[in-house]
Amino acid sequence: MSWWSRVRAWWTEDGITECNWPNDPDVTGPITFLTECKLRIGDGAEAMFDWLQDNLSGVFDAIALVLEAMIEAILALLQQPPNTSWISDVRLRDAQFLYAPDLHPFLIIAIFAGLAFWLHRTWKVPALLVAGFLFILNQDYWEETTESLTLVLSACVVCMGLGVPIGIAAAHRPKLYAWMRPVLDLMQTLPTFVYLIPAIVFFGIGMVPGLIATVIFVLPAPIRLTHLGISSTPKALLEAADAFGATARQKLWKVELPYATPQIMAGLNQTIMLSLSMVVIAALVGADGLGVPVVRALNQVNTGLGFEAGLIIVVVAIVLDRALRIKS
Repeated sequence: MSWWSRVRAWWTEDGITECNWPNDPDVTGPITFLTECKLRIGDGAEAMFDWLQDNLSGVFDAIALVLEAMIEAILALLQQPPNTSWISDVRLRDAQFLYAPDLHPFLIIAIFAGLAFWLHRTWKVPALLVAGFLFILNQDYWEETTESLTLVLSACVVCMGLGVPIGIAAAHRPKLYAWMRPVLDLMQTLPTFVYLIPAIVFFGIGMVPGLIATVIFVLPAPIRLTHLGISSTPKALLEAADAFGATARQKLWKVELPYATPQIMAGLNQTIMLSLSMVVIAALVGADGLGVPVVRALNQVNTGLGFEAGLIIVVVAIVLDRALRIKS
């Protein structure tokens, strides 16, 4: 029996390919096998998603509720002034103008500028941040910008909350990281539009599926950079900590994490930049933000609207990048 006949005899299980061979007369050799007998990869993926939807729908609903609550909380802080009815009780009514809805964007800008000054200890970065946000207000894109910032901040909370612990675990367990590397490569190289299909199936339309797709695309960045920072801790520092009797937890908090802080902050910066790059794609599944006018301009072939919205995204990216680029 030839090798080809043996392969044909081995591959007899029904359902593996779209052709019924060895009984298919069209399959006469290895070339026709590769071209005529297609593996049912798509059918297998569809069956897996159907099983997940049928058996884990409660888990997906719970995840959606938590993420929706977080998104609504962040969006409320950025768009709506807090309740200041208590101010009248202490007869400081003149101070209420600081919390008026029309002036609330300036309050948010002032908070961001204060944080930028605290991080950099210079007036140049806060001035750039204020100028960028004032330009956004001038172009009347404040609401869309806050919606995109909500998506970015939510993605940062989820990605850093998951990525940093996973990166630490991977740095302490080389075999775990060796197993994770192809998964991380797949998450970063698979077209982002592919993530939108299961996100819609499991979570419907809105901000949540956009956030889920963003997290899947962005999560490898904090994992890799945290792993790099922890694993590159000099052995001399670790040996000194051991010599002084430090426990594993003390070495992590007092040696490894301080040494890896620049890499972790770089992971945060990359998380924000990659999340911002997803705002247009997230708009395709109903997520609000700066991606909505871009998609509308694409549908209407409106070059002016597209350039205007795209420029706002660039301004937001530059402002956030400069604000978070901390010199180690």
